[in-house]
Amino acid sequence: MEKRIYGLLGRKLGHSWSVPIHRALGCEDYRLIELEPESLEGFLRREDLGGLNVTIPYKREVMKFCDALDPAAERIGSVNTLVRRAGKLYGYNTDIDGFLYMLRRASISLREKKVVVLGSGGASLTAQAIAQQEGAREIVVISRMGPDNYQNLPERHKDAQVLVNTTPVGMWPHMDGQPADLRLLPAVTDVADVVYNPGRTNLLLQAETLDLEFRTRDGEIPPESLRENGVRRIRYTGGLPMLVSQAKRAEELFFDRVIPDREPESIVSQLWQDQTNLVLAGMPGSGKTTVGKALAALSGKPFIDLDAEIVRRAGVPIPEIFARQGEEIFRNLESQVLAEVCGKSGQVIATGGGAILRPENRTAMRRTGRVYHLHRDVRQLPTEGRPLSQSGRLEEMERLRRPLYAAASDVLIENDASAEEAAVRIWRDFCENSGH
Repeated sequence: MEKRIYGLLGRKLGHSWSVPIHRALGCEDYRLIELEPESLEGFLRREDLGGLNVTIPYKREVMKFCDALDPAAERIGSVNTLVRRAGKLYGYNTDIDGFLYMLRRASISLREKKVVVLGSGGASLTAQAIAQQEGAREIVVISRMGPDNYQNLPERHKDAQVLVNTTPVGMWPHMDGQPADLRLLPAVTDVADVVYNPGRTNLLLQAETLDLEFRTRDGEIPPESLRENGVRRIRYTGGLPMLVSQAKRAEELFFDRVIPDREPESIVSQLWQDQTNLVLAGMPGSGKTTVGKALAALSGKPFIDLDAEIVRRAGVPIPEIFARQGEEIFRNLESQVLAEVCGKSGQVIATGGGAILRPENRTAMRRTGRVYHLHRDVRQLPTEGRPLSQSGRLEEMERLRRPLYAAASDVLIENDASAEEAAVRIWRDFCENSGH
């Protein structure tokens, strides 16, 4: 029997997590297929195609090669799943299933709301169709050109209630971008970002921060005053649940079988656990390296000591960098190394004590990781070999850094017993919150 081709079709696929998802769903031969536009037609004419998912930039382009289109895909004008049966190529849109699953999982309702969709590509067409289907009051599409664009978004659509990002802005490896500023859209209470890598884009991090500020301060300050400053209760979701749910539906179409509805949630949890970094932050001497090594052994993830990596690259010990070049040069190198390390996934990372001083570092840690503030009583912190700790102002340093550790971290862990016990507490929390 002829071996058939299954995989994800796109132009640049280095960001993709589709292979482990489809293999978890039972398709062992699933692979990434990167093609340039001129090669598309020849590939799609192959008789040994089994099933393909389709991503940027080909969701509309593949439609002209289909012998038949599912009514929903034809109506939307976007195909993300292809199946060859009896020599004919059929086109479907399983993003519909994934998008609905993502919204409902996050308790996001579009009914009677003004929905702003960022982007005008294939994923945008799906989002628009779902918004219409779900009874949105108004649907606005934002593109780079035209009457509704990114420059006039805040002034023309300040009353937007739901923001959906269907662009690749903020996606790995260009993770610094953010398609819109939520502080300029004070009525937005629901955010959906179809990007899934990194797990928390800058857009989602901002939504999370505003939501946390509201929940922390609600009751202390009148809600009206909070909303005037852009702080509000926000429901938000990244694109991983959508990716997994649409893959489930695609697999059902590939092999004409039914997959249990519980499968997507199990895969979301496992994939998040596999791909997300465990990041340790805390004062110098708080035990990050020791706990990190114990956590790496417990989790099976590789361990990266940020300070050791800096020393390896600089070729000299950190105290020598401080003595010869000063703190600013060290912090620049630290930021560079941290961004590179956090750009990878599935690691345990022990950061330096001052890594949280720069906001861009805190963002890089949180985008791809769950961050743990490892805390130890300042009187128990060693100072040998630590230039700033030897200044005699350790208590003052800890007081000033405390809010920055809180801003950077998801969870506070007291390292008041053995390193192994701290590692177990972290790993338990990490597993319990997989996919949340």
